[in-house]
Amino acid sequence: MIAIVRTRTLRALRTGLSEAEAATAAARAEAERHRKDSEIVTDSAIRAEIAVEKLRAALALATADAARLEGELETLRAQSLLDTEDRQALRTLLRITRKQNARTGRVYVLYRFGELHSVHATRDAAEIAAEAEGAPRDAWTSPTTCCASPLPASEVPWRIQPLPLGGTET
Repeated sequence: MIAIVRTRTLRALRTGLSEAEAATAAARAEAERHRKDSEIVTDSAIRAEIAVEKLRAALALATADAARLEGELETLRAQSLLDTEDRQALRTLLRITRKQNARTGRVYVLYRFGELHSVHATRDAAEIAAEAEGAPRDAWTSPTTCCASPLPASEVPWRIQPLPLGGTET
């Protein structure tokens, strides 16, 4: 079959075809631009997700570090308090030791019937030890430097004798 087409119709068809081809080219160009934009947005979203994951990991690490440092701080505070208490206790012990060293020029020896029973830092400590062994409060003697005891040492139930230390004479 042969089709007869008029020139005007043919021209109109060709113009419509040209317009359709131009519209198609424009639509393809716009579709390509949208595809590129879509790729850019997708790449940006992927980079954003990666950045968020890195930030979450950094946050978790920072939180763990903060918790660890907080624990260390508590430990150091407690240690500081202990150090302060230790220093105070050491100062007290040093003070006591210095006081005792200052007066330790002699010791007091407790004898029972002439035999050595014990050695004490003070006369009171020797008397307390004698009382603890059952001696009555006035049952001991102390020799004086001016005269010797009238009884032999083996007959005296309790005797307290001061003895100088380290060659000091008092």
